[in-house]
Amino acid sequence: MSAIINSVTLAEIPALLELIRELAQFERLEHELEATPESLRESLFGPHPVAGALFARDNEALAGYAIYFFTFSSFTGRKGLWLDDVYVRPQFRHRGIGPRLIGAVAQIGADNNCSRFEWTALNWNQTDLDVYRKSGATVMSDWVLLRLNNEGLKKLAASKRA
Repeated sequence: MSAIINSVTLAEIPALLELIRELAQFERLEHELEATPESLRESLFGPHPVAGALFARDNEALAGYAIYFFTFSSFTGRKGLWLDDVYVRPQFRHRGIGPRLIGAVAQIGADNNCSRFEWTALNWNQTDLDVYRKSGATVMSDWVLLRLNNEGLKKLAASKRA
C-alpha cells in the first residue's frame, strides 16, 4: 500500500477546500458549500481549533481526506469522536485508502480514550454503507439526524430570547 496519511498543514488549506468541493459535488450538495480558506484556517489552525484534518496521498498525488472533531457523551461521561467527512477521489478508489483514512481517525480516537466514534452516511450510498458495516459499524436506524442551518439557528435563538 503506497498511500501515506498525514495531518493537513496550514499551507494545504486550498487543496483541502478543493477536495471538500469535490465531495459536495459527489453528494449533490454543492449548493450547501460555505467553507472558505479563511473559515478552514480558523477552524483547523486558529486560537481554538475545533476540528482536525488528514490527507491521504498515493505516490505523492492527493488521493483523499478526512475531517474529524471531538464530541461529548453524557451517557459515557467522556469525549467521543465524530468523522465529519471522508472522501477519496474516484481514480484512487478501491485501493483501501478510505478504510485507511477511517482507521487513522479511529487511532486518534483510541489515543484520546474516546468512548464513541460516529459518523453519518447518505442512505443511497450502498457501497459505503457496506464498507462501514464490514468495519464493524452499526447503522443506527432508530435515530434521526436533525439539523438547523445558520439562518434557522439564529431564528430559533431569537425566538427564545423573549
